[in-house]
Amino acid sequence: MNDFTYYNPTKIELGRGKENNIGEYISQSGVKKVLLLYGVGSIKKFGLYERIISSLKKSNIEFEELSGVVSNPLLSKVNEGVEIVKGNNIEAILGVGGGSVVDSAKAIAAGSKYDGDVWDFFIHKAEITEALPVFTVMTLSAAASEMNGNSVVMKDETKQKYSIASVLVNPVVSVINPELMATVSKEYLAYSAVDVISHCIEVYFTASVHPNFNSRIVESIIKSIMETTEILLKDPDNYDARAEFAWVAIQGLNGLTPTGTKGGTFPNHMIEHSLSALYNVPHGAGLAVVIPAWMKWYIKQNKPQFKRFAREIFDGESMNDAIEGLENWFNKIGAPTTLKGLNISRDGIEEIAENASQTAKVWGFSELYSKETIIEILQKA
Repeated sequence: MNDFTYYNPTKIELGRGKENNIGEYISQSGVKKVLLLYGVGSIKKFGLYERIISSLKKSNIEFEELSGVVSNPLLSKVNEGVEIVKGNNIEAILGVGGGSVVDSAKAIAAGSKYDGDVWDFFIHKAEITEALPVFTVMTLSAAASEMNGNSVVMKDETKQKYSIASVLVNPVVSVINPELMATVSKEYLAYSAVDVISHCIEVYFTASVHPNFNSRIVESIIKSIMETTEILLKDPDNYDARAEFAWVAIQGLNGLTPTGTKGGTFPNHMIEHSLSALYNVPHGAGLAVVIPAWMKWYIKQNKPQFKRFAREIFDGESMNDAIEGLENWFNKIGAPTTLKGLNISRDGIEEIAENASQTAKVWGFSELYSKETIIEILQKA
């Protein structure tokens, strides 16, 4: 096991109706005014907006609003939020929605305490040294944004989709009411499941040091996600399955699984970010296409772990059982596994690879993933 420091400051409030307490949670932190950030209107359609506003008013929390966050969050919306915060003496950000809203909230929280361009953080030109507190009420579980310091945002003009990671933007409190997630479509449930699995297997397969304990955690997370997904596809109102899915999804990327590992990378996310940046496909759908293709390319570089994955997850005997089992399961739940399934032709591969190779440079593993290598991987999709 490699040396590590593990720290997660986020408080999780999971349960029915806990969104009604968000004003109280914010008030307990001494915050008196927030920026309420949300998406394109679904929280108003299902009555969540009114409950949030009521809770804020009950706790005498003032607020400004910013809506319109899209599923692939944009830098322009982050900049809009930063301007509102700086011009209105706002003390914290409250994100209500899914991962894209929370990612935007974190970027706004960091940008609001910085004199330069928030994009500097994403291109590693500057380091986050302070940020406003972030609070969340989740309507979708997938990215574990509710319990980590990660944020992914796309620069509108250049289609660069980059990330930041800092414990300073970890949410202070995240509210998870599984009932709020019952309206998620079957397609987005499938995409969420793929996203959770991707968070686990990236380091699982690529780390040079990966203790047995960590492998068992990853395998448990994946099995639980597969089980609960299949239950929810048949019974969307199953509260227990929804709650377990939400809690398990958080474990996939809250810092737990890579503790004690060494040398892990995130090549599937690196490539997928370019798919969603250029073609605006849902993140989980893009990952369902990239992961099997990458596994086919990478399989010989970690034979023991592929055999283990095949055995532990699919009761398989060969390395190929790992790939076929996962690809078949993605198909079973309705996630696309080919570029054609995303309406992307072979003609788009070079542009995707060029974009992804730039991300590889920013992320520090361009030697492993050149444009030519990425093309080779995408050809397998």
